[in-house]
Amino acid sequence: MVANARMASRGNGAMMKNLDDMQKIGKDNMDATLKSFGAVSKSVQAIAVEVADYSKKSFEEGTAAIEKLFGAKTIEKAIEVQSDYVKSTYEGFVAEATKLGELYADLAKESYKPFESYLAKATSGK
Repeated sequence: MVANARMASRGNGAMMKNLDDMQKIGKDNMDATLKSFGAVSKSVQAIAVEVADYSKKSFEEGTAAIEKLFGAKTIEKAIEVQSDYVKSTYEGFVAEATKLGELYADLAKESYKPFESYLAKATSGK
């Protein structure tokens, strides 16, 4: 009877340790998820600001080009204005696409960072 009580108490101790371990894992997972969510929110906000700025700049440049086009006195001047606008628009788009690509890459890195330790544990087998 005493031996059964000792075994039961050992089993309860192990069960409590496992429960504590599970609670710690749950807390750690929640902390990592919240950190990741914060990083995603910050990155998405930066992307939204960048897109809004680019849209505003693009609209202003387009309006200026139309004004120049209407002010052109010759067909050659109109073609020159249009060519300059197309060239600057293309270059601006490529630059903006590069910036956005970097912002999205940063978003992926920052949202993954809180979970790096889990991957390290999983790959090391500990």
